[in-house]
Formats: sequence, C-alpha cells, structure tokens
Amino acid sequence: MGASGMKNLFDDLSNMLPEELVTVLAENQHVRIERIVSTGHGSPEGFWYDQDEAEWVVVLKGEAKLRFEDDDEPATMRPGDHVLIPAHRKHRVEWTTPNEPTVWLAVFMGDDLD
Repeated sequence: MGASGMKNLFDDLSNMLPEELVTVLAENQHVRIERIVSTGHGSPEGFWYDQDEAEWVVVLKGEAKLRFEDDDEPATMRPGDHVLIPAHRKHRVEWTTPNEPTVWLAVFMGDDLD
C-alpha cells in the first residue's frame, strides 16, 4: 500500500473461507460500504435478512442467486448486476459460486427507524 492509502478490492481473496468474509471499507453515520466475499456460501435454511437500512449491492466477481421473500424464483446476479434493496425487504442468498470467490460491494444507507 502506497502513501495514498490505495487498496484493491480483489486483494486477499481465498477459495477456502469457512464463512463469508465481510470487510467494512468506509463508514460514517449515514453510509457503510462493505466488501463481502462468498465462496459457495448462502443464507442458512429458513433465514431471511430483514435490515433496518437500505442496501445497494453489486456483484463484482463470481455469481450469486439472490431471492426476495415475495419472489417465486431467485435472481441470478453476475458481474456488474446490482440491485437496491429497500429497508425491511426480506431477502436471502440462495447460492454463490463454489469454485471461485464471489465478491460483492454493498452500500448500506441510512436508518429508516423513527
């Protein structure tokens, strides 16, 4: 890392992660940016994310299947695919590529609680 503090989103990727690797890249009181690395990981059976924050997420590398509670089928996400998930829209990760890391960039925004 040089004096500018520059880092690379694809550094430190592993095919042998026991669980998802979440790294907070930047945050303040309104926004949190995370890099998430998944290798064959998915949400536990019956588990749904129900977040207080809106989340914008993009797949940078690999592939994933993202399912919303009100959808019959999961959406396949490939590099460049992104979605804005409103606060409290229940969703889960059904599958990520097992033979290579799937790298997500997630931006969490605000707090919808009054």
